[in-house]
Amino acid sequence: MKSFDVPSRFQSAFIAQLKAIRKKNDPRKRDFEPALLDFGPVRFLIPRHFGFCYGVENAIEIAYRTLDENPGKKVYFLGEMIHNPVVNQDLLAQGIRFLQDTKGKELLPIDELTPEDIVLIPAFGTSLQMKDRLDALGLSTKEYDTTCPFVVKVWNKAAQLSEKGFSVVVHGKPSHEETRATFSHAAHQSPTVVVKDMEQAGRLAQYINGELPAADFHEEFAGQFSEGFDLARDLVKFGVVNQTTMLASDTQAIARYLKSVLATKYGQENITEHFADTRDTLCYATNDNQSANIKMLESKADLAIVVGGYNSSNTSHLMELAEEKLPSYFIEGPECIHDDKSLTSFDLHSQIETTTRSFLPIRDSAQAPTDIVLTCGASCPDRLVEEVLLKLLQFFPESRNPEAVLAHYQESVETAVK
Repeated sequence: MKSFDVPSRFQSAFIAQLKAIRKKNDPRKRDFEPALLDFGPVRFLIPRHFGFCYGVENAIEIAYRTLDENPGKKVYFLGEMIHNPVVNQDLLAQGIRFLQDTKGKELLPIDELTPEDIVLIPAFGTSLQMKDRLDALGLSTKEYDTTCPFVVKVWNKAAQLSEKGFSVVVHGKPSHEETRATFSHAAHQSPTVVVKDMEQAGRLAQYINGELPAADFHEEFAGQFSEGFDLARDLVKFGVVNQTTMLASDTQAIARYLKSVLATKYGQENITEHFADTRDTLCYATNDNQSANIKMLESKADLAIVVGGYNSSNTSHLMELAEEKLPSYFIEGPECIHDDKSLTSFDLHSQIETTTRSFLPIRDSAQAPTDIVLTCGASCPDRLVEEVLLKLLQFFPESRNPEAVLAHYQESVETAVK
């Protein structure tokens, strides 16, 4: 796979060495067992896959290269490049400005841009309407488009459905930048509707079966269907695609459920005429990260720490997986861990930060060590993972040296391979 030029300030020698050990002994990425780093009084379980994915590294390389190659020019991102505050703050410090917030609200007047300005498209992509708007202003976006290729793959899948006469159901968060972009591309060619979860899929099924009045659909799904969408016509045959960072199990369940609804309505023998099996359109990194975290969470541990941006979709789903198994804390970085042994974390359900006192079950040395699951999303720099680990180690003064721990881990892995 292609390697990218990522600024050293986002990297970690410790994490790079850990990943190198795993890659050397498992080059085909078939072993999803977590790494167990034994520091003595505390042990860390770290998943086989975590951190920057292909799409994120691609976006970072394009962004910083654009800055280097265009000194003195005004450089903008249409919205946040990725959902990580550390990376976005670094871009702001370098002089880049964001034109929109995560909901699409203008932060700067787009219509005042000139052809001399540079506008980068975020990794999430953007709508066809926005591309047309930028083109009308004389702004060339092709060479500054950081859209993840796996997002483009979903758009291509939607186009294939259209060519075969199928409508498109998008599983995604309606307000998320990527879902808005995918909806735009799909709706340009086919009748399209967005469902955010299984509950909405169930409501959609009721409309398909005529159990709910068609007139209510337009109010209930306001902003989630394409112009001219007709229930009687456009939900007779369709396929399911998704926002690439959703939970794989959720998308698969929604697709299976909606397929069964159509099979019941039109007959199993006719299902291929009504439902297009698109398979999962999640990106490889989301799949690998979720699978690695599911495998890791089979291990016993005292708690889980999930690191990443609070508005990061893929990270929030890792948090959902963790909190099903363990006391879990979603943090943006080491600054969330305080010297008084308290921790400030983000609650996915209330959408607010909360502070937990004495979150670590520190034990006497004679007792079993504290086991901590440590993971992060695909937009989180390795540096943050290392800094969180080192911050936690401060509460365990008798811990072994990190370099010695890595050396011991490498020896154990190589022994196991033999």
